[in-house]
Amino acid sequence: MLLKCTTRHIRIYTAEVKNNELVESQNVLTLDVDPDNEFNWNEDALQKIYHQFDELVEAYTGQDLTEYNLRRIGSDLEHYMRSLLQNGEISYNLDSRVLNYSMGLPQVVS
Repeated sequence: MLLKCTTRHIRIYTAEVKNNELVESQNVLTLDVDPDNEFNWNEDALQKIYHQFDELVEAYTGQDLTEYNLRRIGSDLEHYMRSLLQNGEISYNLDSRVLNYSMGLPQVVS
């Protein structure tokens, strides 16, 4: 059964991508970061998210793979993403189709 976690900026699936389609998998988790392109990303910030994801998944080794556990991982990644925004490592994409500042108002240098 395909399990998933969908937060505002993080999507996790128990699937792998084949031919641009999600194919259910019991052994693979697929991470989709910022699917609405709400933020400006650099490679370093993305690698930090992937590394944090790997650490969170590893922390659940040996536990049942449930939607609840996926949701906890997704929520923890949301909080981590907020810290990247607050530290200025990522920024809001002002050309995004939706500007809702869901993680707080942008920092403005006075």
